[in-house]
Amino acid sequence: MKSQMSRWLCLLSVSLPLLFWFGHVIRRDGPPPVGPSTGLSGYMRITPGGMDQFLDKRCNQCALVSSSGQMLGAGVGEEIDNIGCVIRMNNAPTLRFEGDVGTRTSIRVVSHTSVPLLVKNERYYFQQSADTTYVVWGPERNMRQDGKGRIFNTLLKVTMKYPNVRIYAVTREKIQYCDSVFQNETGKNRMKTGAFLSTGFFAMILAIDMCNSIHVYGMIDDNYCSRANHSIVPYHYYEKNRIDECKMYKVHEHTQRGGHRFITEKAIYARWATRHKMEFKHPSWNF
Repeated sequence: MKSQMSRWLCLLSVSLPLLFWFGHVIRRDGPPPVGPSTGLSGYMRITPGGMDQFLDKRCNQCALVSSSGQMLGAGVGEEIDNIGCVIRMNNAPTLRFEGDVGTRTSIRVVSHTSVPLLVKNERYYFQQSADTTYVVWGPERNMRQDGKGRIFNTLLKVTMKYPNVRIYAVTREKIQYCDSVFQNETGKNRMKTGAFLSTGFFAMILAIDMCNSIHVYGMIDDNYCSRANHSIVPYHYYEKNRIDECKMYKVHEHTQRGGHRFITEKAIYARWATRHKMEFKHPSWNF
């Protein structure tokens, strides 16, 4: 009896570690845990407690509203407001332009360079616009989280002052992914060519990540500025005295260092439109 009991104890002592190890392997290789990973992993929420929450937002239909002067006189404000999610860029206002651009803002994609413009009017953006989610992109030097990221520190202070505000940072890995997308589409290394991706590029990537279908308003195609009869509009619909859009695009396209490749990006979007449910309005694109 004693010898039989000893054998059982010996088997048990060998089996338990194996069962524990096998269970660990199953858990490790099985489905991901429920929690932050169910969201969009390239966008992390900035909170006083750290960054551990992914952007968890999905939309059936999205309106991506350009800041272009093409929106002036478009008269599509009501149409835009009737679309489930409305994406705007940087500090593009709706006040005084409601008839053309609408009133609602679900997501605002913001460049690190535009954050000070939002902070300048912080009560409007972070208190009155309580339904808006902010997605901020920027280089590591400005968005680092070790106390030396100037823009990240500013955003952290905003979240402490306005606890209900939803601000997300585009992760370093997501920015690297966007760089690789640009290189795959163009065959050119973004950094070696001295180019910066535009806020529109990040907004388009987010829309593809988040939306089943995308309605793009006020964005011109890559051939628009070369047409003899193209309309002359301001670069931004809310800035009257800025250089016109096509001149701005051409200057940036050929700048050696630090320019956006707006025209190249538009050619990329045209290819994406063949693979995603995407339409362009005011002006319409022909594929």
